[in-house]
Amino acid sequence: MIGMNSTTTILDGKAVSQQVLDACAQRVGKITQQTGVTPCLATVLVGEDPASVTYVRMKRKRCEAVGMKSVKIEMSADTTTRQLVEKITQLSQDPAIHGILLQHPVPKQIDERQAFEAIAPEKDVDGVTIHSFGTTAFNLPGYGSCTPAGIMRLLEAYNVSIAGSHGVVIGRSPILGKPMAMMLLAADATVTICHSKTRDLPRLVQQADIVVAAVGRPEFVKGDWIKQGAVVVDAGYNAGNVGDVAFDAAAERAGMITPVPGGVGPMTIATLIDQTSIAAARQLGLAIE
Repeated sequence: MIGMNSTTTILDGKAVSQQVLDACAQRVGKITQQTGVTPCLATVLVGEDPASVTYVRMKRKRCEAVGMKSVKIEMSADTTTRQLVEKITQLSQDPAIHGILLQHPVPKQIDERQAFEAIAPEKDVDGVTIHSFGTTAFNLPGYGSCTPAGIMRLLEAYNVSIAGSHGVVIGRSPILGKPMAMMLLAADATVTICHSKTRDLPRLVQQADIVVAAVGRPEFVKGDWIKQGAVVVDAGYNAGNVGDVAFDAAAERAGMITPVPGGVGPMTIATLIDQTSIAAARQLGLAIE
């Protein structure tokens, strides 16, 4: 790639995610063989946002590729919070459903947090509830928010040394930045969380051994912010297949870096599918994980 240092390693999320999905398919096969039950993910889509429609379709396809079922719930763009909560509560109570994904963002009139909290903790395979954040923060068994959990698996696959490192997370959303920081902390990193009001952001990023960019602004993180040899994880996705990091300039300095697309995105979806299969095994009382 243009300007890339010959010693820079590309963190290939496509390849690692396929390994996750292959192992998941084996688990699904064992569950079905032992119980006669096929693990099932319910996807809930409110409205017809084109990007959301595409994401849900991709997640359903990955489900089917590993032998799981997916149930598609589509609700109109004028759905109320109450109607959405009622639907999610029904799914939470349905023993045939093992995981629930509410595709976000939802239309503005809906209280997204209230809708998320209607998901039963044992079915929160996307890791979006307060319960799931709590288990992440306390490093207890549960379901991690899929993007940060996928990032951790990607770092593990490339033997990134996290313990004792300085991790800088740019972004503080409840389903990405905050749980990402908690996961790095649990892996013994020293973590700095940065956001829109952080002063002298470039200086802080320049100190980082691991940078996770999750701000939702194209090429926000500049190449000269990156410390030589740092691991750069771009969790952003903007129009035109552009991430939150200026890739070419950052790749000249980084030791490892994720591409956009093909880095974090595939890991997010693979983690969702994997956590659904684990949830099914737990709900069915099987020791398969």
